Amino acid sequence: MVIVDGWVTFSPEALEAFRGAAAKMIAASRAEAGCLDYTYATDFLDPGRVRITEHWADEAALTAHFAEPHMAEFQAALANAKRIDGDVRIYAASEIRRLI
Repeated sequence: MVIVDGWVTFSPEALEAFRGAAAKMIAASRAEAGCLDYTYATDFLDPGRVRITEHWADEAALTAHFAEPHMAEFQAALANAKRIDGDVRIYAASEIRRLI
């Protein structure tokens, strides 16, 4: 499994623009082959911060995701959004255990 995890902080006006683009991106991504989970969520303590969590079956599925037309549309929609900061990383998970 491949995990994408991180956060991005937007200005208040950019966050509102992000919501509409994100809803389309989430729906399209969840329908992709190899997508196990795809979620964006605002942070309770920092409402401008969006947490990003994605789970992919493997690296090939994530690579295919980056080439999807909805990814290009999402990037275009966010091209002018004022991002303040961010840190998103890709992890290869070799062992998975249930916590809850």
